Amino acid sequence: MLNLFSIENPEKSWEWMIFLAKKYSDMFWEGTKLTLFIAILGTLLGFVLGYVVGIIQDAKINQGDNIIKKLFVRLLKIIASIYVEIFRDTPMIVQAMIIYFGIRMQAHIDITPVSAGILVTVLNTGAYMAETVRGGIGSIDLGQREGAWAMGMSPMKTMLYIVLPQAFKNIIPEMANTFLTNLKMTSVLNVIAVQELFMAAKTVGGNYYKYFESYLVIAVIYFVLCFAFNKVFIYIEKKMQGKNDYALAVEYMDNQ
Repeated sequence: MLNLFSIENPEKSWEWMIFLAKKYSDMFWEGTKLTLFIAILGTLLGFVLGYVVGIIQDAKINQGDNIIKKLFVRLLKIIASIYVEIFRDTPMIVQAMIIYFGIRMQAHIDITPVSAGILVTVLNTGAYMAETVRGGIGSIDLGQREGAWAMGMSPMKTMLYIVLPQAFKNIIPEMANTFLTNLKMTSVLNVIAVQELFMAAKTVGGNYYKYFESYLVIAVIYFVLCFAFNKVFIYIEKKMQGKNDYALAVEYMDNQ
């Protein structure tokens, strides 16, 4: 019986895929771990940043506020808008080059490629999540805020305890999509020498000039990762939605 994992003289493409995956399994594994590390950490920190920026963008300036508060809030909103527009309207690969070489050459800080890659992912994610968070906050009925204010809750407490928990449930699908996008977009970080999964495939392919087969190997890895995480996010989303087989109290009383 043919042992698929003991091919020593590969000829066909699928044989080369198995040969490369086996011989350079450690390199592919290290690349996969670094890809996951950057994607997970970058998404989580970017989500926090996006939440903060989204709240700033949604902040209201009331007529009764003093002039200092008005100027401060307006300045924050301008800064947030500029940040979002810059990172949403430029490619991540360009952002990586500018941030990495800019920090090293202009700020004279010896930042590592991995640190720069995480920073780029955080800033990019934060810009996209800010718009998502703002949309999620806007989807909450204004009457809930007014009811909380009528009960004596401050605008800050209303946002923290009433609005944001509901908005979080609404933006979970987009957060999942952002993470899956980051998982794949880490491949562009090879331009600043981050040894992630794509860089591993590029190195392996160069050893035997089998780039096609090497990239097919990581295509399988990316597919498995994205497929698995997508199923996990779908499960989490269903759990957070709660049961849908309950009956309203009004309906129950009408049936009595």
